[in-house]
Amino acid sequence: MKQLLRVDHLTKAFDDNGPVVDSVTFEVRENEIFALLGPSGCGKTTCLRLISGFERADEGEVYVEEELLESPDRHVAPQDRGIGFVFQDYALFPHLSVIDNVAFGLTDIPKHKRHVYAEEVLCRTGMGDYKDRNPSELSGGQQQRVALARAIAPKPKLVLLDEPFSNLDAVLRESTRKEVRSILKKAGMSALLVTHDQEEALSFADRIAVMNDGRIEQVGTPEEVYYKPKTKFVAQFLGRTNLFRVEAAGEEEVMTELGKLHLNCCARGRVLCSIRPEHLTLEKPNGAELDSGVGTVVNREFKGHDITYHVMLNGERYLVHTDNRLLFDPEDKVVIKPLESAVVLQEDQ
Repeated sequence: MKQLLRVDHLTKAFDDNGPVVDSVTFEVRENEIFALLGPSGCGKTTCLRLISGFERADEGEVYVEEELLESPDRHVAPQDRGIGFVFQDYALFPHLSVIDNVAFGLTDIPKHKRHVYAEEVLCRTGMGDYKDRNPSELSGGQQQRVALARAIAPKPKLVLLDEPFSNLDAVLRESTRKEVRSILKKAGMSALLVTHDQEEALSFADRIAVMNDGRIEQVGTPEEVYYKPKTKFVAQFLGRTNLFRVEAAGEEEVMTELGKLHLNCCARGRVLCSIRPEHLTLEKPNGAELDSGVGTVVNREFKGHDITYHVMLNGERYLVHTDNRLLFDPEDKVVIKPLESAVVLQEDQ
């Protein structure tokens, strides 16, 4: 797939406390939805503002279709970058109607055709019937779709989305997310989403870059970053996990408190591992296990479709997700059984 956006060692600092964005490098391909995922303050929104041209880079470059848009020596104005931007608060013009909001940026189209084209774009986002309303008369989800229509109407090469769903309630957030993804895919547009919401990134994006403290720790598909995290931060930030250390002897199989366990790669020495709670299950002791291999259920969280058990084993607490048919009570004795390999994590330098 052809590369559309290339960000190369992008760096930005606002004071003497160090860079907010620290040598960030990634690419977005044509027709791809890419997400920058990380906690508040990790630098992801600043990275978005550098790409859009709202901030100047201290170091590094930004290219769109191999055209240099940003570097210490070059700065193309935001309106000349061919990039659409959907702000967190939508930033619709309150004094303009919905259709006038969308038509506002269509400066390359003759005036008498702008409303016709703007209405076509509104219909694509499901907002055609609301064209004459003002933004104050719309719900949050409707405003979000108008903001998207305004961003894609000039046919930008890339659309930037800055936490666009954070102001919506949980139910509306999920439905709007699906609608926006569908609209972008049908339009054949590339998009870069910034979010702190793990579920949002995993369900919305084709690939994800996980950011921490100004740096990108891992880039991959949702499945890759979730099931094969490279670092402790990625493992914990993408969802609940069990972290533990094992003594490895250069093989893919080790003995642990959970019994014989496969690793996702050969390792040597004392290494840190991660295994997701859904990759473990529970069984009743059959009497053949050593006492050290039998744990105790200390808590359970019933969630309807599944159950999360908290199990104490040799002084360590493990999380185990099972389906709702596997029932244990607190104080029950159980044996934890791995269903998948554990992932060996890179240690912090």
